[in-house]
Amino acid sequence: MTVKGGGALMPLLLLSGCNASSDAESGQSGETELSGRIDCALEGAPDFARNCTLDEMNGADGTVLVVGRADSGYRRLAIATDGRGVVAADGSEPAKVTVIGDGMIEVAVGKDRYRLPANTGGAN
Repeated sequence: MTVKGGGALMPLLLLSGCNASSDAESGQSGETELSGRIDCALEGAPDFARNCTLDEMNGADGTVLVVGRADSGYRRLAIATDGRGVVAADGSEPAKVTVIGDGMIEVAVGKDRYRLPANTGGAN
């Protein structure tokens, strides 16, 4: 998958497949081969767990990431091309993006937090 745009925090969608099957079933390992699973902490949980899914939708208005939740809910995050990384694509709560390491951002929307692979340019 290729993501177009010029934002310094633009997610690189290193995850492939983006489905609900586990890599343990397929024998694959490694963070980029986790069938679209990402770490998340929902409803104010203090700890992250790899139980959210990540999918990508491309349209006339750009690329939107759909982050699926274990309770069948989801959030939509639009990839911003102005260096902000991602912005909330639905709802009234804004997305707060924080660089947490080389190649990783944390996105907080309301009480939910998500960790996404990103092109951070080596920022910490």
